[in-house]
Amino acid sequence: MIWKRDWGLIGRQVVAWMIILLLYVVILTVALVFLEGTMMYILVGFVFVMAFVQYFFSDKLVQRSMQVMLVDEDEEPQLYAMVRRLATEANLPMPKVGIIQHRAMANIPNAFATGRSPRNAVVAVTPKIRSILTDDELEAVLAHEISHVKNRDMLTMTIGSFAVMLASIILQNQFMLAIFGGDRDSDNGGGIIVFILAMVVTFIVYIVGTIVTMAISRYREFSADRGSAYLTRDPDALIRALKKISSGVNAASPDAKQAVSGTNSFFIIPAISGKSVMELFSTHPSLDKRIANLEKVREEIRGY
Repeated sequence: MIWKRDWGLIGRQVVAWMIILLLYVVILTVALVFLEGTMMYILVGFVFVMAFVQYFFSDKLVQRSMQVMLVDEDEEPQLYAMVRRLATEANLPMPKVGIIQHRAMANIPNAFATGRSPRNAVVAVTPKIRSILTDDELEAVLAHEISHVKNRDMLTMTIGSFAVMLASIILQNQFMLAIFGGDRDSDNGGGIIVFILAMVVTFIVYIVGTIVTMAISRYREFSADRGSAYLTRDPDALIRALKKISSGVNAASPDAKQAVSGTNSFFIIPAISGKSVMELFSTHPSLDKRIANLEKVREEIRGY
């Protein structure tokens, strides 16, 4: 097997974890300084409960949101055989295999992997992707998802997205926090200043957290594309697959794409991309950049 450890991804994930940890500290500091009594305990307790849920049940939450039906070898022998062959090639445990049954995904070709570790991994595809791709193209897509498992990059995305979600919840409920917040001195307006500062800090956490997680998301897609090329030794198959999937996603109805946009970071091609979002906040690099990346890998593989 041709496989290169992606030190660029590893380094970025280490930096991301440090930044995410700092963001958690800032959020908790805001809670401790600005809130008191019941509201503080509720928020701090919410942080720990949700962190626990995200870590241990993120794969199940994604499966449920996408209505993934897990299948065995008897039900889907060809798909199962592809995943098993790639997992063996990547020296990984056999992941669970699933079919995405979400109604909005019925006519959208896509695939994703989830799970906090290789032993908890799930690789799932939509029925549409199987109808438009050849066997070698589908295998390249599955190799991309297996590469996410190999790189262990899904947990970083899960924890990072939770920090952003927490900041978003605080911002969306700032009116309630203003009413039930800490001890504010109504005579000198000090409490109002503290509240404004707390909201500004939380907004900064939200923006920084979003930028960090999206930057990691984009780079991990480049890394998974390279991993697919290494596993299959056929980067052109993934290039063809990405073009077909991108065309299929673009052809889907706006309502269908909007319905699954919340899980964009998990898919091989996002439901909403390009001009619809700023590139800085995009979960995936552009198709042109991904193809250019794969063309470089093609030249590299030819040297072996």
